[in-house]
Amino acid sequence: MSEKTTRNRRIRKKLYLDEFAILGFEFSCKLAVASEEEYEQFFNNFAELVNSNHLYITLDNDSEIFEGSVTSADRYGNAVEEDRAAIESLLTSNAIVSDVKVGPLVDAFYGM
Repeated sequence: MSEKTTRNRRIRKKLYLDEFAILGFEFSCKLAVASEEEYEQFFNNFAELVNSNHLYITLDNDSEIFEGSVTSADRYGNAVEEDRAAIESLLTSNAIVSDVKVGPLVDAFYGM
């Protein structure tokens, strides 16, 4: 049997729990071999989308897979379904990108 721990508002806020949980999602895709101009165009479009939606991206990149996690850049803000759809749309519409996977919205501190 486990008892639910009761925490006051200040502690919940510091631990990003309950009403202070921050939602985000993960994505991954493969980038094909392309020209420098194609890569530059792709990453410029990606950066423009991230900045215009006020998102924060953490990237993990190796030579074949481009992957990362996305959260809101606002303090205690959440990524929303529209952000998830926008990232997925940008990735799937680009010719140098394949095998796109965009995960569901989850708790960024305890679910990713």
